[in-house]
Amino acid sequence: MRNVKLILAYDGSEFSGWQVQPRVATIQGTLASALARLTGEKVLPQGSGRTDAGVHALAQVASFSTASPIPIDHLVPALNHILPGSIRVLEAQEVPLEFHARKSARAKTYRYRLYRASLCPPFLARYVWHYPFPLNEPAVAEAAHLVVGEHDFASFAAVDPELGSEEGNPSSVRRIFHSSWTRTGEELVYTVQGNGFLHHMVRNLVGTFMLVGKGTLQPEDVMRILEKRNRSAAGATAPANGLYLVGVEY
Repeated sequence: MRNVKLILAYDGSEFSGWQVQPRVATIQGTLASALARLTGEKVLPQGSGRTDAGVHALAQVASFSTASPIPIDHLVPALNHILPGSIRVLEAQEVPLEFHARKSARAKTYRYRLYRASLCPPFLARYVWHYPFPLNEPAVAEAAHLVVGEHDFASFAAVDPELGSEEGNPSSVRRIFHSSWTRTGEELVYTVQGNGFLHHMVRNLVGTFMLVGKGTLQPEDVMRILEKRNRSAAGATAPANGLYLVGVEY
């Protein structure tokens, strides 16, 4: 048996997230079908995390075991020939058998794109949250810095307990290494890196930061929300289409 690591990029707009589900298109299910056609094996690739419906990835990592003799350098073009254009395999490499895309991950980075101009170009609409309303951007940036460090992020987790976390870790404690907003042209971009993320956590953080930007909350209220460990204390969940999994570190 060989263990293979893939790096994928995908447009999540027309998929019901990463995790395979019956009767709907998912990234994991589509990739599994392509691998089955290529190897003749029933393979369920494991991802570094379960991105939501509509969420995109620039460098999702997946791993799978195979007995197929297909040379590793043939995998990328062969899979991309089978997969839809919305999913691209960027790299493939053989890794030690103990490597697991999710369990071996040490850090992940997400990016959220907010489009601030009054008019959003139609070719951007599926990839940003169009937010042309007044916003105190310095306050938003100040609030983002406050979540750096180890905290219990229960207030920013999805309400449904069955959704759990992206990594299957039942604890709601996570360590955030970096959290900041930057202006790039008409876009206000949030970048966050941590050792793991709860389901909807990044989108719930963004929704809460928007309340700070509107003046409904003050930056220091973010710490109060963390301490409450109650989802109802935080802001609404930001739309999925502005979120990207940027990279995974091992």
